[in-house]
Amino acid sequence: MSRTTKSATEFAKTTLATAQRVLPDYSSPFSPRKFTQPQLLTMLALRQFFKLDYRGTIERLAEWKELREVLAIEQVPDFSTLIHAEKRLLKRGWSPNCSPPPSSVHGKRAC
Repeated sequence: MSRTTKSATEFAKTTLATAQRVLPDYSSPFSPRKFTQPQLLTMLALRQFFKLDYRGTIERLAEWKELREVLAIEQVPDFSTLIHAEKRLLKRGWSPNCSPPPSSVHGKRAC
């Protein structure tokens, strides 16, 4: 059985479930709490899945009700929210294309 999917909704469900297991809902006690980090990470993963820019990703989410339902959002964020979320997640060491090199010390990522 193949582990890859061409279904955006199935991809979003899997990504969101995984992100909810490994990320806290909010990066700070003072976060505005409009979107959780797992939701934002899933939106960023969908950006890569669709091979779109930030604005295109937001447009796709605005048009696709099923994706908004999977993400449990009623409104879509501004494209700049995704940019800031990606910078914050990269600062903490997450990257969609990042894997530790074979000679990494103590499992630290080299990205």
